[in-house]
Amino acid sequence: MTYETTDTTLMPTAEIVDGPGPAFMSAGTLIGNDVYNLQDEDLGDVKELMLDMRTGKVTYAVLSFGGFLGMGEKLFAVPWPALTLDTENKRFTLNVSKERLASAPGFDRDNWPNMANPEWASGIHSHYGTTSGPY
Repeated sequence: MTYETTDTTLMPTAEIVDGPGPAFMSAGTLIGNDVYNLQDEDLGDVKELMLDMRTGKVTYAVLSFGGFLGMGEKLFAVPWPALTLDTENKRFTLNVSKERLASAPGFDRDNWPNMANPEWASGIHSHYGTTSGPY
């Protein structure tokens, strides 16, 4: 992940390492960011970042798609490597069509999957064309 502008929250950030922007960012600056696909279609927004407590690394972003005012929305665990930070537009990019996202394994806010289940993780990574971590 890279980010083009300086962190406007005045949170400490690391030096630029590889590409534009800080090497470390506050999770709070990423939660709520919009997610678009390469066709410039709005796919939703980031609701949560899921950490692997063994490694301390982000493994999934939980994306909210559909619904209205939180009603009827579907949540998706998107592997962290499937997302690209679009620094120009200050949002994430996910290289999937709306139809592909809609057919992804999803869940609702009251019924989360067991993200530690290797079979579940394998299916998610397969759907998005990524490999499992560590990242």
